[in-house]
Amino acid sequence: MIQPVAVIGAGPFGLSTAAHLRARGIPVRVFGDPMVSWRDHMPAGMLLKSTPVASTIDAPQRGHTLVDYCDAAGIRRLVTDEDIIPVETFIAYGEWFQQKLVPELERERVVSVDRRTTDGGGFELKLDSGELFTARAVVVATGLSGLAHLPPELATAAPDGPAPTGALSHSSQHHDLGRYAGQELIVVGAGQSALETAALAAEAGARVRVVARGRGSVAFGAPPWRQPRLRPESPFGRAWSLWALSYYPHPYRLLPAQARHYLVRRVLGPLGAWWLRERFQGAVRVSEVDRVLSLDTADGQPTLTALGLTGRTERMAADHVIAATGYRVDLAAMDFLGHELRTRLMVSRGAPKLGAGYVSSVPGLYFTGLPSAASYGPVMRFVCGTEFASPRLVKHLAAAHG
Repeated sequence: MIQPVAVIGAGPFGLSTAAHLRARGIPVRVFGDPMVSWRDHMPAGMLLKSTPVASTIDAPQRGHTLVDYCDAAGIRRLVTDEDIIPVETFIAYGEWFQQKLVPELERERVVSVDRRTTDGGGFELKLDSGELFTARAVVVATGLSGLAHLPPELATAAPDGPAPTGALSHSSQHHDLGRYAGQELIVVGAGQSALETAALAAEAGARVRVVARGRGSVAFGAPPWRQPRLRPESPFGRAWSLWALSYYPHPYRLLPAQARHYLVRRVLGPLGAWWLRERFQGAVRVSEVDRVLSLDTADGQPTLTALGLTGRTERMAADHVIAATGYRVDLAAMDFLGHELRTRLMVSRGAPKLGAGYVSSVPGLYFTGLPSAASYGPVMRFVCGTEFASPRLVKHLAAAHG
């Protein structure tokens, strides 16, 4: 009996990869809760920063785009750069995509993955049901799960981990920001997550301050009608750099490690969506600082200490602090990967080093989505990255393990 391929994760990258595997007739078992990160770790009322063209999950056949879903669901088409996608619509699209193209999805959690050293090799997986089975290849597509990042200067205030009911939480832990109505709230960060979290919390009745590092750090993108017309289009705007990174990620993994990690951080970095400016300005206070020094909770109330741009120390008290400080790929956080397997993986600053076709240094073990961004560029942080990643990963896997 041919061993199946295991896909771990049922977000956009996992679903897209599984759909391509099924289209090639490759036996596959897919594990996860469809769109769980989008459903449980994004705030209600959130709008996607990405445009409709950047929000389609790649499929091996026509008829499964975001526009196709809108037609099937009888909702207004989302097609132009000025159309804004509610997170609820995107979640429903992902679930529709799963039902159409990955109907055998197993809503179970993979507890462990280990390399088999006998009986032809492959991998042994254990599910939370207790089932053990063998896969000839494994695709890790776990998205943002377990990768929420807290800077050390904040993390010390939550030794047991961040929590919405404590002094400090991470932005990924919030679905309902109404719990902070009437409270003083500090949001640390300057990216879309920080600015939209702040705006939604203010609209829910909180008194919100954003603390951001650097003068002019809180900024918003230009609306589509003000984008320069003499530059090539990309899913993220008009710029030669964005066009190259979106459509030609092939040579990215050949760049020096320092350049690759810098570009992942800086390209399409902290910037609010053009449509958020009016909701944010006037509703949220902004404190631009040189850096955050510490978060103290000794008196039961969180107090943030920062070094101001003038060199003076500033102390800001609140009822709660939300760290909208993003995500950091760290294989150590992927505890379902066996210890021996992790020690055999080549890494670069915590991220797996991937070769052609998204394969890791362990033959048969593939990574896609955010963990692949350090090898294939910032486009892998976005849904439209499935268009490049999925067919290439599956082609390589089919050739190596077909």
